[in-house]
Amino acid sequence: MAMKSYLLRSEHITRWHALWAVGMALLGLAATYEAWKDIFTIALKDEESSQVWLVLLVAPWILWVRRMRFRHCRASGTIAGPLIALGGWWISSYGFYNGVQSFWHGGSVLVVVGCVLSVLGKNVIFRFFPVLAVLVFLIPVPGMIRQQIAGPLQNWLAQISEFLLQLLGAEVQRAGNMLIVNNQRVEIAEACNGMRLVFPLILVVYAFSFGLPLRNSVRFLLLLASPLAAIVCNVIRILPTACLYGYGARGTAERFHEVAGWLMLPLAFGMLYGIIKVLRWAMLPVTRYTLAGQG
Repeated sequence: MAMKSYLLRSEHITRWHALWAVGMALLGLAATYEAWKDIFTIALKDEESSQVWLVLLVAPWILWVRRMRFRHCRASGTIAGPLIALGGWWISSYGFYNGVQSFWHGGSVLVVVGCVLSVLGKNVIFRFFPVLAVLVFLIPVPGMIRQQIAGPLQNWLAQISEFLLQLLGAEVQRAGNMLIVNNQRVEIAEACNGMRLVFPLILVVYAFSFGLPLRNSVRFLLLLASPLAAIVCNVIRILPTACLYGYGARGTAERFHEVAGWLMLPLAFGMLYGIIKVLRWAMLPVTRYTLAGQG
């Protein structure tokens, strides 16, 4: 009772608030266990949803970088927490009983967030909004939506690759999302369309952007450029792969394609980091503060 009275009297968030918040988060996880189990089962089995694991690293990192902001947070407006938790429960229940996977998962995330805010209060929403926003990536993208995005991406990459290969003098034709190089078929499948790279790259750039005291305009520019960087990197990956399939050994082409896939994320990140270098070279304002902890 003494601890509870201390929490009620305290204006600013303390370690006791943090402990209570962790306990409430665990309670929310227990209440929505089946949905969370499904989220991580999908992430484990489906490579297209692997960004879920990155969220578990990115969210704590941004929280740690901005930890000094807790000094300016007051444990007030805690009624927002129960309201968010109830809303999340309704969304999750609707998704479960109506077969809407994203609602089932997303509502469960809101339940946990609401449980935490029931202790920490509404000020945390504004002070740590980037931490809360990144939790959206915990929701696996439904297969139907992913296919609607992946299909056009495959065609665009096939068209761009065909054009560039012709410029390089290669004998190439295109049939839909398939390239025919020197009479050898090279299909631009889902593994090559950039979808597997887009979400992880956005998360890495998100962590980079909000881990440094960058201006919001620079952060927005980097996040906006992330999907474009993923597409460019996949074109860079496809061109030599197609040439190896057409003019080299198939086994060599397959090994190159696999190894190149691992190199695309650092390459894309390097391209985006280059944007900051260019902005600094042009003497445009990039950062806001001296210390990242103040950003």
